[in-house]
Amino acid sequence: MVNEAVKPPHNPAFVARKPQQQRAKDRVDLVLAAAEELLLEAGLSGFSIPTLAERLEFPRATIYKFFPTPYALLNELAERQLAALEEHLAAYAESIAQASDWQEMVTRMIHAAADYYSRHPAAQVVLLTGPISDASFRALEYTIARLGTLTRTLFAQRGIAVPEDSPDIAALAVEFGTASFRMSYFLHGRMTPEYTQAGADVMLAFLAKRLGLALR
Repeated sequence: MVNEAVKPPHNPAFVARKPQQQRAKDRVDLVLAAAEELLLEAGLSGFSIPTLAERLEFPRATIYKFFPTPYALLNELAERQLAALEEHLAAYAESIAQASDWQEMVTRMIHAAADYYSRHPAAQVVLLTGPISDASFRALEYTIARLGTLTRTLFAQRGIAVPEDSPDIAALAVEFGTASFRMSYFLHGRMTPEYTQAGADVMLAFLAKRLGLALR
């Protein structure tokens, strides 16, 4: 369970303003798509709203209207990538559940997550390089908690109870797998098969230890 007591004060500089009209929504989508391209080409150090405005041939004010700072724009990208990652894993849930045993189930889950990161390089930049702000950190941890819930549900379908109390074993397992992805991106700039499998190995060892399960 996420502790609401540690929620930081709201900082409008880090939050995107939501467009109300369809035309504005379409323009925001264009800005976000171009922002991903710029991020992949120039990295975080070369990312700026003036550069983005020049690329789009938009007045800077058009972007600042919805994204008061680069952090607000990057946070919005991160939140959209997190939502897409959750949808990706939910779509794989049936296939994951059909695994022959719990170990294959966990391995399929982490490979599905690695597949998402490989298909979406911008997700690697905004999600695996460290939190951009308190808001992005909390968004990531909320997603990890929800993926922990998905993990707990998949185990329950096999008759294996994963406790929900502290420590949150399922969320911690997801956190360990994510740490392996971060290391893979840091060292190689991509998801490698070796680090993907290492993430699965760490998750399996941790879950086996905490749940009293045998490893084959």
